[in-house]
Amino acid sequence: MRETQPLFFLEKPAICRILDANLDRAREGIRIIEEWCRFALEDVKAAQTCKEMRQTLAQWHTADIRQARNTPDDCGTTLTHPQEETRENAETVLHINLSRTQEALRVLEEYGKLYHPEMGNTFKQLRYQVYTLESHLFSTSPHQRLNAAQLYLVTSASENLFSIVEASLKGGLSLVQYRNKDTDDNIQIAEGRKLCELCHQYGALFIMNDRADLALAVNADGVHLGQQDLPIAVARKILGANKIIGRSTTNPHEMENAIQEGADYIGVGPVYKTPTKPGKKPAGLDYVRYAAKHSPVPWFAIGGINRDNIKNVIASQAKGVAVVRSIMGASDPKTATETLLMAFANR
Repeated sequence: MRETQPLFFLEKPAICRILDANLDRAREGIRIIEEWCRFALEDVKAAQTCKEMRQTLAQWHTADIRQARNTPDDCGTTLTHPQEETRENAETVLHINLSRTQEALRVLEEYGKLYHPEMGNTFKQLRYQVYTLESHLFSTSPHQRLNAAQLYLVTSASENLFSIVEASLKGGLSLVQYRNKDTDDNIQIAEGRKLCELCHQYGALFIMNDRADLALAVNADGVHLGQQDLPIAVARKILGANKIIGRSTTNPHEMENAIQEGADYIGVGPVYKTPTKPGKKPAGLDYVRYAAKHSPVPWFAIGGINRDNIKNVIASQAKGVAVVRSIMGASDPKTATETLLMAFANR
């Protein structure tokens, strides 16, 4: 009686083709995610995690597996779907490639058990890493961090600009807007890039004032627009769907218009008289209370808010406040930031 060969040896070419295709698929998917972590989020840790996963996959992509490839006879190369032809935004790209990678790793885990004793467990652990990476990417998305922000620093011109901002970041600040209207574009770009990098090092969001083109140039998380600035739809075309766009408002009518235009957040004020808005009549706490009842998007009370009156603003149901002089003019910006944040903790 002829000895029957084990099933694996009869099907080894097919198994190697499956492993080859899914190793390629997983590596490609992770690379797409890695590029976003590196160039859009500037998240060094996440990018390094992706790189290490790709290296692990490459180690298992042996010559034995590669030699089984038979692309001309692969019936799957002609299969497609209309949804594959377009992508709505970068978030969609990430979701699709995370799912693709997870599916490929599951295939590698199961068929890998037939190829090598350690292969199944290796790809099981990689699959868990991708799940963790997915949670990290979408739990810390710019819009989610915007929703959680309580204190928003709007900068003013200062010789100590970078040291002030870094001190406030050390104090817990999570949202910074660079505003320096009276200087030329090259200086704004240079300072904006440095501030953007600084904010991202501390996990904070960085917004450029007024100029969507400059926000794009420095890779800011978004732009803040005044009432006389670009329409939000135009800024969105410049920056894309995933960037944050804010709009200043001084009354309910402007608030309604900003929300209808698609603002991701609004400024509400000026609450008190402030030298940054000379000649502008304060909107007062009544407008703060109105925003608390009617705004469906995040909003920040702004204008003359300091350590002495912030409790009144918070008592009027403000979940976030924006300040300029209270931090930029403080002798100790870190302590000033901590004090302002403490007012939210004690409400």
